[in-house]
Amino acid sequence: MGSPPVAMEATTAGKTTLGANGRPKLEHAYLLLHEPSPDGTLSKPGPQIGKIVFQFNPTELSVSKASSWERETGTGNKKSGPPQYKGPLPSKLSLEMFFDASDTQDNSVVKSVEQLLSCCVPTVASHQKDKGSPPWVLFRWGGLTGFLAYVSSVTAKYTLFAPSGLPIRAICTVALEEIAGEAPRQNPTSGGLVPRRVHVLVEGDNLAMLAYREYGDAARWRAVADLNGIDDPMRLRPGRTLLLPAVEDLGRTDAARDSRHELGRDPEREGLESRRSILQALAVDHAR
Repeated sequence: MGSPPVAMEATTAGKTTLGANGRPKLEHAYLLLHEPSPDGTLSKPGPQIGKIVFQFNPTELSVSKASSWERETGTGNKKSGPPQYKGPLPSKLSLEMFFDASDTQDNSVVKSVEQLLSCCVPTVASHQKDKGSPPWVLFRWGGLTGFLAYVSSVTAKYTLFAPSGLPIRAICTVALEEIAGEAPRQNPTSGGLVPRRVHVLVEGDNLAMLAYREYGDAARWRAVADLNGIDDPMRLRPGRTLLLPAVEDLGRTDAARDSRHELGRDPEREGLESRRSILQALAVDHAR
């Protein structure tokens, strides 16, 4: 079994689909728009909410990938220290979309540009759930599939106008950045969780309610308590910032807690100091 693709996946490379007339069928590129993941996972988006079809297929695609390296330096050294690999950075995809309505001179170009720009603002559903996030997108073109991404920027240039002033031609530069990936783990020997979101407590909040709203399961309140070092879940101070763990880590932590109980260890206490340090640092950053 080969390794998974780093960026793009071509499932039908080298194959051409023929139309009814025996000629190669023209496949139009498109962007699929999805709601953000409802449970915090990074590999599976929510339901599809839209589709932006390329009026004209792109003439080029720019894909980039980089890695993070660091060097230790010391005063008085004539040379830098050896580089240390810190991990891969997210894949990026840059493309251009061309829209033209010079034949119909209607508002279709403006509508297409607005649909692209809306990829940079929260969806209505995520905003209503107090989890504001723009849609997740997936680029596809025939057998070519990109990575699950978010739109980091859209630049639209209107280049032709009707006599009435209505834009009827536009070139849009769209930048996509990868979403899926493994988050850094926190002290795996103590079963630390990886925070995905934060929540500032308000009057009336309780852990069971937060767990149900975030994971659909009120019994997950203990995972939130573990991550935030909460000994008494009945005493929650409004204004306090809580870290909310990723849903994919909850099962792993439950298994770790069960194994510790069998060994007579206390999962409520182990790793508490490291988790509190994370919370304190986040609280200071939030205050700024």
